[in-house]
Amino acid sequence: MCQLLALNCKTPTDATFSFTGFCQRGGRTDEHADGWGISFFEGKGLRHFVDHESAVNSPVAELIRRYPIKSKNIVAHVRKATQGEISLENAHPFVRELWGRNWVFAHNGDLKNYHPTLHGQFRPVGTTDSERAFCWLMQEIAKSHAGVPSVAELTLTLKDLIPQISHHGTFNFVLSNGDAMWAHCSTHLHYLVREYPFSNAKLMDDDLSVNFAELNNPEDRAAVIVTVPLTDNEHWRAFANNHLVTFIDGAAAIHHDLEAAHAKLSAQLPQDMRDAIALTQAQAVEALARYKRNTLAASGAAS
Repeated sequence: MCQLLALNCKTPTDATFSFTGFCQRGGRTDEHADGWGISFFEGKGLRHFVDHESAVNSPVAELIRRYPIKSKNIVAHVRKATQGEISLENAHPFVRELWGRNWVFAHNGDLKNYHPTLHGQFRPVGTTDSERAFCWLMQEIAKSHAGVPSVAELTLTLKDLIPQISHHGTFNFVLSNGDAMWAHCSTHLHYLVREYPFSNAKLMDDDLSVNFAELNNPEDRAAVIVTVPLTDNEHWRAFANNHLVTFIDGAAAIHHDLEAAHAKLSAQLPQDMRDAIALTQAQAVEALARYKRNTLAASGAAS
C-alpha cells in the first residue's frame, strides 16, 4: 500500500527532518517506490509537489529535503500502487478547491469495488480509488453546507461520511483545508505532539538526529501524523482503528470513534467482498510488521 506523513502546527514549521526520514521509505528502507508527493499550505496558497519517480531517486524530493519550506499544515505521501498505474496524475496528495480554499488529501489503503456516483465539479483526473474517495468526500461536504462551516461542523460531517467509504476496505487518510488537519485510521496511523520543553529526536530510517530545543521557541507546537513512527526515541501514540482525530494548532483537539457505524455498514457487504477486504488488511499488517522488523534490525546493526 502506501505511507502517510502530515504536520499540523501552531506556528509555521518546516518538515525537513521528518521528510528526510519519510523519503527513505520510498524505495530504500521500504518498498513504497511508485511515486510521492508533498503539499505545503501558505495562507490561501499551496506549494504542491508530486513525482511518479521514487522519493529516494527524485531530484524534486531532494530539493524539498534541502529547502526548509515553512507551513502550518503539510501533507506528504509515498506510494506503493494497488489501483491505478504509476503516473503523475495518480501521485498523492490530491488537491481540490471548495469555497475558495485549497483542500489536500492523501490515502493509504485499498477500497474494494468502490465506484461512487460523482457529479458536478469534483471528478477524478487519475484512476485511483483514493482520488475517487476524495472527490466523493468533497462532493458530499459541499452538499452538506450552504456556506463555509466551522472546523467543528466539518468534523461532524466527516464523521457521518467516512463510514460510507471505510466499509469498502482500508481507509487511512489525512485531509486538510489549511485551517485544520483531519486524520482517520482504519488499520495503522500514529501521531505525536512536539512542544515545550523540546527534546532530541533520532530518525529510524536515516542516520540523522536533531535537538528541537535548539530550533524552537516555547510557544511552538507541532503534531506529526505518520503511518509508522519516524523516530525511535519519542513517544508515539497509535490511533484506535476506525477513529477520526481533528488536529488544530498542533494539538489533537477532537476525537470521534466510528467503529459502530463502520461495523454496521460492513455487515451489509457480500461475504466474498468482506473476505477480500480482510485479506488485504491482513497483508498490510504483515507488510508493516516486516518493515518494523527490518528497520529495527538495521538500527541494531548500525549501533
